[in-house]
Amino acid sequence: MDIQQDDNGKTGLFYIELDGKKEAELSYCYKDAETIDIDHTEIKKSLQGKGIGTDLIEAAVQFARNKSFKVITSCSYAKAIFEKKQAEYQDIIK
Repeated sequence: MDIQQDDNGKTGLFYIELDGKKEAELSYCYKDAETIDIDHTEIKKSLQGKGIGTDLIEAAVQFARNKSFKVITSCSYAKAIFEKKQAEYQDIIK
């Protein structure tokens, strides 16, 4: 499953689309020129338990690193993953 990204400079979305429908997504918004906030994650039931949420988080982390952004997490799922992987994500946590 390919993770796709849409970004309009104010908000963004990482998502997986199956049969023309978004079945998993992670949204973020820009807080300032150097910070994004992961504000929502949603995985449809058919994909839950397959590590898709973690894959979306990893895509967002890679994006942040590539752009030299810091990340905050207002999404409870993202916050839990970031706390679990705090040492690994230390370079991007704001």
